[in-house]
Amino acid sequence: MRYEKWKDIVQLSGPKGLKLIRGFRDDALKGKLKGARSSRLNQQYRVIYKVQGDQFIVNVVEVNPHDYRSKA
Repeated sequence: MRYEKWKDIVQLSGPKGLKLIRGFRDDALKGKLKGARSSRLNQQYRVIYKVQGDQFIVNVVEVNPHDYRSKA
């Protein structure tokens, strides 16, 4: 699964490595998840995580399916 590749990149180069790979589309989140980041695992799934301090301790908050439908 792509999650395993995601973990390998984080282990080797930290969250900065995720930003170098366009397919992950690693972005800072806003709103109630401010302080967390989101990486795309595939078209449907995202991993939402937080980085704690300078030690690059990554705390995965959740891996969830992304819903593209309008919330109107």
